Amino acid sequence: MKKIILISLIFLALFACKKTKFEPEGPTDIRIRNLSDQDFTEVIVKTSEKNEDVDTLGIINANSTSDYFRFTKAYTKAEISAKIDIDGIVSTYSTGSVDFTYLNYIGQDRITFEVWISKPTEKELAIFNVIIEEPLVLK
Repeated sequence: MKKIILISLIFLALFACKKTKFEPEGPTDIRIRNLSDQDFTEVIVKTSEKNEDVDTLGIINANSTSDYFRFTKAYTKAEISAKIDIDGIVSTYSTGSVDFTYLNYIGQDRITFEVWISKPTEKELAIFNVIIEEPLVLK
């Protein structure tokens, strides 16, 4: 009798456990808001460790916002680079590389990265703010 109760408790414990449901990793729609007074050209955004999460957004004028671009996965940090023409000299500015290992993904949302030139002498961009705007409606 004790064996039957023990076996029953083991089966109950195994089958009563439920897996935690997590939100899907993506897709995530992202746009870039240029907070600087310089135009960004050839803007390249990498939102995760996946190769398909790299896209070229084109030109983002000063104090303007790009259109949304879809990425399969995104985090609150991203690698963003852009060419900037200052007094006829075109240089590549970047946020630098990001280690995505321990970051939490955003999920199915529309977001805006607000980017500005944080250190002009070092050609460094920085993400000033990440605005999660609305849930992404997938059809």
